[in-house]
Amino acid sequence: MPTINLLPWRAELRQKRKKEFLTALLGTVLVGGLLVYASKLTVQGWISEQNRRNELLRSEIAELDRQITEIEGLESQKERLLARMEIIDRLQRSRPEVVHLFDELVNATPEGVYLTEVKQQQSRIEIKGSAQSSTRVSALMRNIDSSEWLRDPGLDVVETVAQGPARNSQFTVFAQQVSRADEAEAVQ
Repeated sequence: MPTINLLPWRAELRQKRKKEFLTALLGTVLVGGLLVYASKLTVQGWISEQNRRNELLRSEIAELDRQITEIEGLESQKERLLARMEIIDRLQRSRPEVVHLFDELVNATPEGVYLTEVKQQQSRIEIKGSAQSSTRVSALMRNIDSSEWLRDPGLDVVETVAQGPARNSQFTVFAQQVSRADEAEAVQ
């Protein structure tokens, strides 16, 4: 039988397969590397795009915060203006009350009573004066109580002072002014 030496052919086939394997391995590594690099570039693009959108959102949020602050400032200014308008409106409604107050003081003051000082703090009125007798002070208080513009008279001080041959009573009376504007608000 003839002897055939197949070893070189097998060795060549092995070498060829080894080369093909290494080529395929190298190609796979290159393709894998390219895919990883492409993935990295894609993810970096996404991240940079998201960062750009985040920065846009931050700038828009900052603008909205500025606008909110401005709106709050305008609202507080509006509230201050409305409060001023309310005060002016209340003053306009109460303007004729001063005239009625002085008219009522003139009508309520009996003969022999002299007013020396009238002070008003909000609706509380302090009346100081002198009278020929303490009964005249009582008459003043009754007149204040029956008045439609004054109420709740209260006597603070009555002192009898001798001025020459005559004796006068120095007094301090408190009363509350009735405000028609407050009554109108209460009805509404």
